[in-house]
Amino acid sequence: QRGLTAEQGVLIPKSNVKNLMLKKAVRDAVEEGQFNIYAIQTVDEGMEILTDKEMGKRDAEGQFPEASINYMVEQKLNHFANIRREYASSLKPNGQKENNYEA
Repeated sequence: QRGLTAEQGVLIPKSNVKNLMLKKAVRDAVEEGQFNIYAIQTVDEGMEILTDKEMGKRDAEGQFPEASINYMVEQKLNHFANIRREYASSLKPNGQKENNYEA
């Protein structure tokens, strides 16, 4: 109802392409470049389409390319792990939080 901008589309499993049945209006929109159907095999392929960024693969040193999705995910997970470690180190042996003030 809002119209097509040529930026809309849908992700479908590549294995479903052979069974895909589309209304003529959808087929026409695809042929005219107004709508996209992306047949993907992996979640990584879908993420790359949705974000316009590469997932990234580890290099020989085990590092992801800095602009990749996997790099950003790894950075965020490391951040959360550091917060967890800081919190755990602030606990007393009995599991209670240490007070940082005098009573």
